[in-house]
Amino acid sequence: MSDVILVVEDEPRMRTILADYFTAHGVEAVLAGDGESALEVFAHRDFDAVLLDVMMPGRDGYGVCRAIRRESAVPILFLTALGGEDQALQGYALGCDDYVTKPFSLALLFAKTAALIRRSRGTPDGTLACGAIRLSPGSHSCTVGNQTVKLSPKEYDLLLCLLRNRGRVLSRAQLLDRVWGLDFQGEDRAVDVQMKNLRSALGSAGGQIKTVFKAGYKLEAE
Repeated sequence: MSDVILVVEDEPRMRTILADYFTAHGVEAVLAGDGESALEVFAHRDFDAVLLDVMMPGRDGYGVCRAIRRESAVPILFLTALGGEDQALQGYALGCDDYVTKPFSLALLFAKTAALIRRSRGTPDGTLACGAIRLSPGSHSCTVGNQTVKLSPKEYDLLLCLLRNRGRVLSRAQLLDRVWGLDFQGEDRAVDVQMKNLRSALGSAGGQIKTVFKAGYKLEAE
């Protein structure tokens, strides 16, 4: 599974340029044209980074950043024509990770985004880790300690979702949306079945997946 970014930009041509460039470099780009639709999309998917335009009609980039930071530490990179120091400081105060002024180099933007994603995962190669569990999206591999773990595609996607939200409780409904997709017609029992299978596959590390009574599941270091 490739990295996934959310591109929030109200100018259609710029959205297309950004999407085409990142897609050509192996990154999935999900697009939103305004702040409200961006938050709606963000609520139903996991993202590795958010590229966020500041000046948008309605809820601007600062408002979107503030809302995202209430629930997520996902890397946020502001894209803006406002190059003043005060604007940059405001963005950093709200929790953005970097600030790029238009016009910008697409290659530099891509490099900055990739670096933020690697840094957020805590490893130089972008591996996701929690306790004994390590997952490498690049090679689509999982290890527990020094042992390679074989996972089914759905188990892998479920673990990836948990790792991207480690320490955070995810409801069954959220897991269905993010792993099975919004068009899934089955019951939330599917989550429990796959979670049981995933715990079994992880062996001794399966206990890191905690069941939170009447709330859902979360992944912890131990």
